[in-house]
Amino acid sequence: MGTSTGSASAGELKRHLGVFDAVVIGLGAMIGAGIFAALAPAASAAGSGLLLSLAMAAVVAYCNATSSARLAARYPKSGGTYVYGRERLGDFWGYLAGWGFVVGKTASCAAMALTVGAYAWPGQAHAVAVAAVVALTAVNYVGVQKSAWLTRGIVAVVLAVLAAVVTACLTGGTAESARLDLGADATFGGVLQAAGLLFFAFAGYARIATLGEEVRDPARTIPRAIPLALGITLAVYAAVALAVLSVLGPDGLAGAGAPLGEAVRAAGVPGLVPVVRVGAAVAALGSLLALILGVSRTTLAMARDGHLPHALAAVHPRFEVPHRAELAVGAVVAVLAATVDVRGAIGFSSFGVLAYYAVANASAWTLTPAEGRPARFVPVVGMVGCLGLAFALPADSVLWGAVVLALGAATYGLRKAATRH
Repeated sequence: MGTSTGSASAGELKRHLGVFDAVVIGLGAMIGAGIFAALAPAASAAGSGLLLSLAMAAVVAYCNATSSARLAARYPKSGGTYVYGRERLGDFWGYLAGWGFVVGKTASCAAMALTVGAYAWPGQAHAVAVAAVVALTAVNYVGVQKSAWLTRGIVAVVLAVLAAVVTACLTGGTAESARLDLGADATFGGVLQAAGLLFFAFAGYARIATLGEEVRDPARTIPRAIPLALGITLAVYAAVALAVLSVLGPDGLAGAGAPLGEAVRAAGVPGLVPVVRVGAAVAALGSLLALILGVSRTTLAMARDGHLPHALAAVHPRFEVPHRAELAVGAVVAVLAATVDVRGAIGFSSFGVLAYYAVANASAWTLTPAEGRPARFVPVVGMVGCLGLAFALPADSVLWGAVVLALGAATYGLRKAATRH
């Protein structure tokens, strides 16, 4: 299972991806989601404590990433924490993690599709969102290698745009370091809630773990790729947050519809605004591409075990992808993209994904030193952090998130009862 062979037996996926491709897929998932979608609502919650929230989200993400990397190296199969929870804690916890991931990340897909629409053509955001979902589902259908190549190009464009934003803000003459000072508006509850919303921006490293069956030499590749992708992302986020805050201030950032565009305009470089809009649309496309990849792989793993319809477990004989799972995920996301609102999707997604990582940290706690257990504080801080951030999210997100997890648990119980009879 941990070999570097590129061959695959019947019903298994082929190992194409090395460290560089795995890091790029993680970057595509994280950078697109966070910087363009979560900064303004997070600033609204945290005020001048935004940078504290970013640091808090990064600490929880680091613990989750470390726990996930150790588990992924031991269980290099598609499905991520769905597999780890099942193997370490029992069938129910694996199922609940998988359910939280699929539901939460399906909401993320819709949020990213709508972000594409909002930047590319604000007047027709829903129509553009549906078209983006259809196009990227088709790209994923013809093979993961093509997805990795497309993601590589997207990441290069987005990093160039973000570098231009940071440079424009810091050299435009309107940046003031006083706007970064911590004020009385930063409450503990607000900082915690903003950290939960910003966690949405970091969750992309999971994509590396959920692709475990398609990575060459996973025991070596995954533990290298996850912290690399997370470290690069944190450095980029910190630079952008500092630059934008120093120009707009916390109140200006909180009220911004398109914060990076408004920051470069305020910095005296309005000609850069169209470039930022294109960068935002491309970033969200990259994130959507990686999200559909990850959700379809967890759907594949759950279908293999009978928690979802077994027909979704099929692997395409030519393209070597879980084609039915990808089509099903694409169809659900297209419906959501046509009907839902982007704001609530971020909080709802964060709740489901934080529940998923709480199970990952609990699973990592059970590893022995011989199995590559991380330092004891890592899964503890990770699990407490996940639960704390999940329940600090806006009340609507917590309520709907808890209802959907309870529905998943009830479905599991009914299925088990039916199987016994």
